[in-house]
Amino acid sequence: MSARTTVERPPVERAVTRPVRPSPPGRPRRRGRLANWLGSGAVQAVLIVVALIWITPLAGLFLSSMRSERDNASDGWWTALTDPSQLSLDNYTALFEDSGIAGAFWNTVLISVPTTLLVVGIAALAGYAFAWLDFPGRDAVFLVVVGLLVVPVQIGLLPVAKLFGAVGLFGTVAGVILFHVAYGLPFAIFLLRNYFAEIPREMLEAARMDGGGEWRIFSRLVLPLGRPAIASLAIFQFLWVWNDMLVALLFADSESQPLTVALQSQMRQFGSNIGVLAPGAFLSLVVPLVVFFAFQKHFVQGVMAGSVK
Repeated sequence: MSARTTVERPPVERAVTRPVRPSPPGRPRRRGRLANWLGSGAVQAVLIVVALIWITPLAGLFLSSMRSERDNASDGWWTALTDPSQLSLDNYTALFEDSGIAGAFWNTVLISVPTTLLVVGIAALAGYAFAWLDFPGRDAVFLVVVGLLVVPVQIGLLPVAKLFGAVGLFGTVAGVILFHVAYGLPFAIFLLRNYFAEIPREMLEAARMDGGGEWRIFSRLVLPLGRPAIASLAIFQFLWVWNDMLVALLFADSESQPLTVALQSQMRQFGSNIGVLAPGAFLSLVVPLVVFFAFQKHFVQGVMAGSVK
């Protein structure tokens, strides 16, 4: 009788399923908790109420600017919602026919646009130099630039006014532009330098190994990568200069005064002349809003840059 050979089969390996460890109680994921909180109906209702509160003065100013002085003196602006026949463009027509207000509007454009372009252009070049170029005294010069951030504008008004008077720039558009450029550069250089410094060094070294010069690297690589920060800086700089009245009130004369000074002069001369002040104030407000919404995408990218790794 032959011996029966017993072949032992290897044990069947069972798939071991590790239990998913649940999150500790009271510690839900932050991202999910924040999304759920923002998506709740109560938060949405609060945001809608806040938006209406912010929009109401703008809507009131717009409707007042399209009503006659008699209608504005007799009742409130909200009556135009039920009686649209009160609305017309006569106030805006009269506003642009006023040579003083129309000239002040174009002076504001001539001051704000060149100032923004100069500040952004010079700050981008300086920010790249401070971030990626080695030259003697780089750190010391950058510390001086940072130190200028704490210098208030009021300190330089009188000395710069004397200097502009000596060189013939006092009371001109060029003088207002130079003052805004000088006081806007420290913050702009500081902002762009810190943003450019976050660009990976390997990317710049690879561009240099491919034969790219500094100008080519700056224009083809750094500027496209720094577009969010540059757009944010341009928006802030434009808003600061457009809404400024202190510098323009001191350095501009009657021929070079911007819209803010012209409206202040109208208020001082004619009191509550709502037929001129309302359309002028709305015109002064709507241009920054258009600029902001035009660059809103880049502005949000610049604000969120570096917040999430």
